Amino acid sequence: MNRVWIVIYFAIAISVLILIRVFTLSIGKNEYYEKLSDNNYLKREYTAPPRGAITDRNGEYLAINNIGFRITVKPHLRSPDTIDDLHNIFKMIEKYFPQYSFKDLEKKYEKEDGIYNHEDIVLVEHIPYDDFFKYYPIFNSNDYIEIKPSTSRFYPYGSIGAHFLGYTGRVSIPDIDKDENQKHFESIGKSGIEKYYNHWLQGTLGVKTIKVNSVYKIVGVASDTPPLAHDIQTTVDIRLQQYIHEQFGDQAGAVIVMDVQNGEILAGGSFPEFDNNIFVNGVSHENWQKIMNDFNHPFPNKMVNGKYPPGSVIKMGTALSLLENGVSPDTTVYCTGSMPLGNRNFRCWKSEGHGEVNFVKAIRESCDDFFYKGSLKIGVDAIHDTLAKFEFGELTGIDQPNESKGVNPNKLWKQTTYKQPWYQGETVVSSIGQGFLNVTPIQVARYTAALATGKLVTPHFLKNKKDLTEKPIAISGGYLAIARQGMYEVTNGGGGTATGSVAHSKITIAGKTGTAQVVGIPQSEKKRMQEHEMEYYQRSHAWLTTYGPYKNPKYSVTILVEHGGHGASAAGDITANIYNKMLELGYFDQNSTK
Repeated sequence: MNRVWIVIYFAIAISVLILIRVFTLSIGKNEYYEKLSDNNYLKREYTAPPRGAITDRNGEYLAINNIGFRITVKPHLRSPDTIDDLHNIFKMIEKYFPQYSFKDLEKKYEKEDGIYNHEDIVLVEHIPYDDFFKYYPIFNSNDYIEIKPSTSRFYPYGSIGAHFLGYTGRVSIPDIDKDENQKHFESIGKSGIEKYYNHWLQGTLGVKTIKVNSVYKIVGVASDTPPLAHDIQTTVDIRLQQYIHEQFGDQAGAVIVMDVQNGEILAGGSFPEFDNNIFVNGVSHENWQKIMNDFNHPFPNKMVNGKYPPGSVIKMGTALSLLENGVSPDTTVYCTGSMPLGNRNFRCWKSEGHGEVNFVKAIRESCDDFFYKGSLKIGVDAIHDTLAKFEFGELTGIDQPNESKGVNPNKLWKQTTYKQPWYQGETVVSSIGQGFLNVTPIQVARYTAALATGKLVTPHFLKNKKDLTEKPIAISGGYLAIARQGMYEVTNGGGGTATGSVAHSKITIAGKTGTAQVVGIPQSEKKRMQEHEMEYYQRSHAWLTTYGPYKNPKYSVTILVEHGGHGASAAGDITANIYNKMLELGYFDQNSTK
């Protein structure tokens, strides 16, 4: 009896399993097999829109698309019956467009002509309209060729604004590995705005769903959604950008003109510049080597990627730290031209000394000794904390790829980075913007704007950008007023380090010069070596950062000249000229220039 029940239970179990399997195949897997069925007779064709244009704040085009044609050829033509036809196509392209060789075309076709590929093979990505149109009837009459419209990125202003704009290149396999949708686009942003806003500039793909039979013949259209292009308007004024390009000449460095109230960047240059157009269809070996072998390093975007010692432009930050940490606003220091510490002698830039110095005079005449002695009272950690309020050592959030943080050092940073203790001499040099302290030009521009307004804004190139932040600086307004007075006297007071060089500015500005050493000056030198006595690439970087008008701050102008020596002599004339140009362009009210 037990055996009978075992057989019955076994039969029931088998029946239940069979029923479950039937249910799974017929009901549970229904949706899955429906999708497979759809794939058997529905084919999706994706169409990329033209890449979005980039304009300046006034609607002038900075990046556009040149119209042309793409040559595509049907797949599976390497059979004995059609191989001669295929070779004739290669020969025809080579004949009319010698830049495309038979060998290269053959190699490209073989690479794309897979057994499962049913798409036309792109042999030539882009030939300009004027170059191709006269041969259009010849190519169009070939049954194996299909001519399709194509676009190629073009930058009308060439090298002007090259770094913030960026450039495009061909979509590569790594690009597709990161995002499979990239296979539907001709190009992708590689740097600058082109890269940062690539997803928007590429636009929305168009999708056509067509019905095909078993031999891939089209029998109908199920749906058709057209592609959608997206343009971008920037905050830049190309007239000002072009003027700065002319003013800066063949120097190396960076220039940033920024709205201190909202962070809009009216002009942003990294120098030397290069023509972005050379990258669009693949940069030649010759051009690439020319860029890479230039000692002035034209390729990096120095505005956001370049890390430099700030030199004396940091002294307002150091002064604020002294004030925040108990040093009286009435404090004075007697500068004799040097300060001994241990076995070293820390020299002021003025060998004979500045005499009695208070906060305003220390900023106006850039007295190193004042900050040397003050820094020893409060220590590097206090200086770090005040500079952190300006977010040195952090990203500004600018809409450019690969922004550098720089370094805002303290004791913990050195211990973590180098496993070494901090020394007093390092505090001294940090106080005047040397040593481990490193900043980017965009950080200095933002810091200058914050000194002028008391708030940190987000620098940006996108007009009407939504995700912006604005933070008040947690520093006493009275202390900021002292820093501003010092900056005013730098450019307007007797003895100011930039007074003479910016005197022709029609806008009353406030600012600070900086001389950031590239190499140390040996202790054996009895007096400080002059910049013109050094080899060019050993000369200090020159800073001049300003804002104006002084009483009603609207814009900041920050200039870094690599190996320029003193900030006033290297950048003063350019700074004044930029403010005058902005006045001419209507950025300042004629009645409120002070």
